[in-house]
Amino acid sequence: MNFDRPHRRLNLLTGEWVLVSPHRARRPWQGQVEKTAEDRLPAYDPTCYLCPGNKRSTGIINPAYSQTFVFDNDFAALLPAEPGQEASQAGLFTAEAESGICRVVCFSPRHDLTLPELNRTDVEAVIHTWTEQSQELGSLPEINYVQVFENKGAMMGCSNPHPHSQVWSTGHIPVEPAKELARQEAYLKEHGSCLLCDYIQAEGQKGERVVAQNEYFLALVPFWAVWPFEVMLVSKRHLGSLADLDPAEVSGLAEVMQQVTVRYDNLFDTSFPYSMGFHQLPFDGKVYPEHHFHAHYYPPLLRSATVRKFMVGFEMLSMPQRDITPELAAARLREMPPVHYKSRR
Repeated sequence: MNFDRPHRRLNLLTGEWVLVSPHRARRPWQGQVEKTAEDRLPAYDPTCYLCPGNKRSTGIINPAYSQTFVFDNDFAALLPAEPGQEASQAGLFTAEAESGICRVVCFSPRHDLTLPELNRTDVEAVIHTWTEQSQELGSLPEINYVQVFENKGAMMGCSNPHPHSQVWSTGHIPVEPAKELARQEAYLKEHGSCLLCDYIQAEGQKGERVVAQNEYFLALVPFWAVWPFEVMLVSKRHLGSLADLDPAEVSGLAEVMQQVTVRYDNLFDTSFPYSMGFHQLPFDGKVYPEHHFHAHYYPPLLRSATVRKFMVGFEMLSMPQRDITPELAAARLREMPPVHYKSRR
């Protein structure tokens, strides 16, 4: 098939299609140009709500933490269930009550160090904290799913530049993980094997969309990627959750996460914005042999640090569309130097 011509690709994990239009990458850009992010932040900001010892907007004072710091989100999107709360309503106005707990995880006391700039031990500490929070929240009887995610950069809605992530726990399995579970279950029934096990084996043989890998994890621009420099990070061993990682895999995950994010930052010599999150097993007590632990990176930048991809018009009303092919995106990320651009100044 000629991938230089317009075509569409099937996302095996969701069953949805994406339109690929490689020829549009040459069009001139006269649209919105973003401001570049502040590149030189202080190690400590006395006005930051997340720095050690500072007062948050609610009046709570942060401890003088020295590694990761976790607290309940002061403006949580989900709240614990209330006794007597109406559970649902049906018909044309169907609705269900949704309860949960939202927490914030600060990566370190340093206001100026993002994940690709931390040392490997500190990144491993972040992974351990994500694991502990997932297990703690997932053990609650009213919680059936835990979503670990990071919004990096103001372009992705991050309200505070202090490097941090979030952990939201919900009573229901959210839409995207539920779609992926259904597709993985269908694939297992049809083929007798794991979808992502088969997929990363095939991608590893081709190599054209692989960005980084080690013995334990593989990162690639998926064949069906929607965002220009989207990356999926997949465990090479078939496992379900952060809690299933052995010590070597924690270190391997930290290494590949940094390989990906350093390449992101080096692509346009900027602190690269993205939304990233892990898809792990639900905590509803059921068995999901089809599920394979992985993470998604969805970055919005398209041509430079100031030109972003917008999902509008056809994308919102019909189907996602991308200009740069996944193969070209992966090649550009692979060719990035492994040393962070700030340390090369």
